[in-house]
Amino acid sequence: MARRTAPTGHATRGTTGTNRLRRVDRWIAARREFTSAASPLVVDLGFGASGVTAFELYARLVKAHPTVEVLGIEIDPERVARANEQLAEVRSGTTAFPADARVSFLKGGFETPTDRAPQIIRAFNVLRQYDEADVLAAWALMAGRLNPGGLLVEGTCDEIGRVSSWIDIDHTATPLRLTVSLRLAGLVAPSIVAERLPKALIHHNVAGERVHAYISALDDAWERNAPLGTFGPVQRWLATVRAVKDAGWPVQGTPSRWRLGEVTVDWAAVAP
Repeated sequence: MARRTAPTGHATRGTTGTNRLRRVDRWIAARREFTSAASPLVVDLGFGASGVTAFELYARLVKAHPTVEVLGIEIDPERVARANEQLAEVRSGTTAFPADARVSFLKGGFETPTDRAPQIIRAFNVLRQYDEADVLAAWALMAGRLNPGGLLVEGTCDEIGRVSSWIDIDHTATPLRLTVSLRLAGLVAPSIVAERLPKALIHHNVAGERVHAYISALDDAWERNAPLGTFGPVQRWLATVRAVKDAGWPVQGTPSRWRLGEVTVDWAAVAP
């Protein structure tokens, strides 16, 4: 019998929060890489102390793709057991989630199961606790299990999901884009995201680095467009994103995404 190897990685703090990952979930739901896939499998990698993020991910994605399946993976067996208890509650019809939700859980690490390739892997607030030197190997291990054309979405957010950022990475482990997503109501400055940048960038937010220049450009444009705050933070943010794009930053997307507090740029513009 072949010897089973231990999962790669270690347990996160497990600070799962209800509705914490709504920003990245709605971004995934709108991605062509997800919506155009046939019966996609989406992995919630490192879901934490509760399986709620997997159920929420399913509830959001099934509206965009009715055949989606979500697999929650955790390296801590006690967390997997707890998530399966929650799944039993969902199956009983006593929760807000559909009793027939196509959600399952299993123990594992960065190497997702090989019997079926995921279309999307969402790994949120996982690498934050690792050394930066570990990031590329973790990306390679996760991305290598994707379907061609799939995405690894790796990032972090604050405890209540108002400040979030992520990098999406293709199946060859090549980073494609950085997305910042902020709650606009009450936003003081876009640079609030600095402490919630993905691990690959958080230590590079210093003078002379591209990501620092980018965040500074967002702050400057936000400040210059302060008078538009009279019409609400959304109008101020739209003007901010347009200004940054006009200044030459390779901003992607359309105002329909920007008004959600999002802004996405090519990875090359912010890469260390």
